Amino acid sequence: MSIPSATPLPLGFQWSAVKAGIKASGKPDLAIAICPGSATAAAMFTQNQVVAAPVTLGRKHLAITGGKVSAVVVNAGNANCATGEAGLDAALKSCIAVGQQFHCVFDEVFPSSTGIIGVPFPTAKLIAAVPAAAAAMGATPEHAEAFATAILTTDTKLKVAHATFEVDGKTVNLFGCAKGAGMIGPNLGPPHATMLVYLFTDLAACTDHLQAMLATAVGDTFNCISIDGDTSTNDTVLLLASGKSGVAAQGPAVPAFEAALRQVCGSLAYAIVDDGEGVTHVVTLQITGLPTNADALAIAKTIATSPLVKTAWSSADPNWGRLMAAAGRAGIAFDPAATTVTIEGLPVFANGMRDPGYDETALHQRMEQRDYTIAMNFGPGPGHCRFLTCDLTHDYVSINADYST
Repeated sequence: MSIPSATPLPLGFQWSAVKAGIKASGKPDLAIAICPGSATAAAMFTQNQVVAAPVTLGRKHLAITGGKVSAVVVNAGNANCATGEAGLDAALKSCIAVGQQFHCVFDEVFPSSTGIIGVPFPTAKLIAAVPAAAAAMGATPEHAEAFATAILTTDTKLKVAHATFEVDGKTVNLFGCAKGAGMIGPNLGPPHATMLVYLFTDLAACTDHLQAMLATAVGDTFNCISIDGDTSTNDTVLLLASGKSGVAAQGPAVPAFEAALRQVCGSLAYAIVDDGEGVTHVVTLQITGLPTNADALAIAKTIATSPLVKTAWSSADPNWGRLMAAAGRAGIAFDPAATTVTIEGLPVFANGMRDPGYDETALHQRMEQRDYTIAMNFGPGPGHCRFLTCDLTHDYVSINADYST
């Protein structure tokens, strides 16, 4: 997916990408976005206890500046994680170099990294490429696409999304890009192979309001997907607002922006799962009838990360026993006799046993589709969850068995 040349992008931002020599492939691996005069920022990060140096520094910079960001610097090919004090120093030097190049204080530079964990960071390569990135800056869809492409690692597809709306004759734009194809089991929280998401808008909003809107959008999009269940050390979602549209986050602009943000995040979340390493089936889990949404999410995550379930999906095997077994070990109380399961609307399980209308051949045919839905209802409760996941194939094993070599 590329960005059409006529796509209206949010005002106040510029993007670029260059080859810094960090990726072994020699492809573009350094992406920079700038907002002259600074943007208001909100962010959510991995809650893994092992975090990469840029995550640590990014949190610190947002706290110091009160949520102001003038530049974003992203490298692919090296996660800068488990690299000790040298890794933190590398992240800081990268921010200083970008700050000097674009005439902003280094605290207003937000760093991100993705790639292999535990390898010393090639700071000199990144810093040497910053002037070239500055020379390549621009505000066209081509520049935004270059940024979105350079952040990819094992991804095979570009992941971008756009939304726009009008308030009192003024247009607000939202553009987002993401990377992620493996090590995807996001568990994102507020500030205190990896998924990186960058969202740019020209809405005017304060950090606290942006943070609240971002948390809501992330809660039922990025936090409701899984490829392999592994929460990365580098997961980051960053939302920047330049304010250049002249529309403030108040009145009718608030629900309009919330809808746009949910649309963009949902589109990017789907794109990540759809491009998962070795994925041949994208599966939507519709979990309903639990006491709380948290209960539904717990069951969905357990099913979505079960190797037995995921390998069955890879061959379109309607093995409902694995679904029920996974649900039963999620730690959430329910009555199997009151549970129903359907796959693409076809009956599978009811009244504590296989549904009388179960048709294995028809189910297998439905599950051979690229996308399908499994619906599980556990009773009369209001708790529900829509969770996006995928199968587990031989290709996934091959990609990750050889990743570091």
